[in-house]
Amino acid sequence: MNAGAGVTIQMNDLKKEYKMGDMIIHALKGIDLTVRKGDFLAIMGSSGSGKSTLMNLIGCLDKATSGEYLLDGKSVISLNKNEYALIRNEKIGFVFQGFNLLNRTSAIENVQLPLIYNRKASESDHKEMAFEVLKLVGLQDRVYHEPHQLSGGQQQRVAIARALINNPSILLADEPTGNLDTATSNDIMKLFGNLNERNITLIIVTHEPDIAEYAKRTIYMNDGLIASEKTDTY
Repeated sequence: MNAGAGVTIQMNDLKKEYKMGDMIIHALKGIDLTVRKGDFLAIMGSSGSGKSTLMNLIGCLDKATSGEYLLDGKSVISLNKNEYALIRNEKIGFVFQGFNLLNRTSAIENVQLPLIYNRKASESDHKEMAFEVLKLVGLQDRVYHEPHQLSGGQQQRVAIARALINNPSILLADEPTGNLDTATSNDIMKLFGNLNERNITLIIVTHEPDIAEYAKRTIYMNDGLIASEKTDTY
C-alpha cells in the first residue's frame, strides 16, 4: 500500500515482539495508523499498553518485527542502522520528559549539538540557526544561560529548540510536561500548538488527559492495540 498525498506516516498491521528468555512478549499486536502532514496526535494508554513501543517505532529508535511502516512514502522497516540514524537526524525531532541538556553548557550550545551530524549546514551557520530556533521558542534573551540558570519550563524550551534545529517534518515528544507544574505545562503545550500551526507534525505520548486535549487527535492504546480514537471536531 502506498501512502497517499499528504500522508507522513502510514503503518499497516505493524507488530513488535520481544524475546525474554523462552517467552515472547507481543508489545504491539497489529497497528494500523495514518498520520497526515500537520497532524497533532496524542498517544495515551496505561503502563504496558504499547504507547512507548509505538513511539519508538515511529521515531525509528527501534524496528518492527513485521508489518509495514511508510515514512513520507518510503518503507523504513528494512533499513540498516546508518539509514535509521540519517532519518532520525533529518526528519524527526525528539523531546523528552527529562530535558537531557548538557550541564555547564549554554542554551545556544545545547541547541547546536544535533548540527554536528548535519552535512547540509556549514559550521559558520550553526550559531545563527540555533539563535533563530531559540527565538522561535521565546528564549532569545536566555541564549547564553546554562541549564542551572533556567527554570524547568525554559529548559524544556531549550530542548524543543534543539529538536527543531534540523528543521524536522515530525516532532516527537515523550511525556514532555511530566516534570513541569500545571501552568508551565500549559505554556509548553501552547508552544507546541504554535509549532503545529507552522505545519510541523506533532506526536506526543502523555498519560494526562488535559495535556492530550491540546491535540487534534488522540489514540488510546490497550494491550498492544489501538483501542479507540478521538478526533477534535471543533
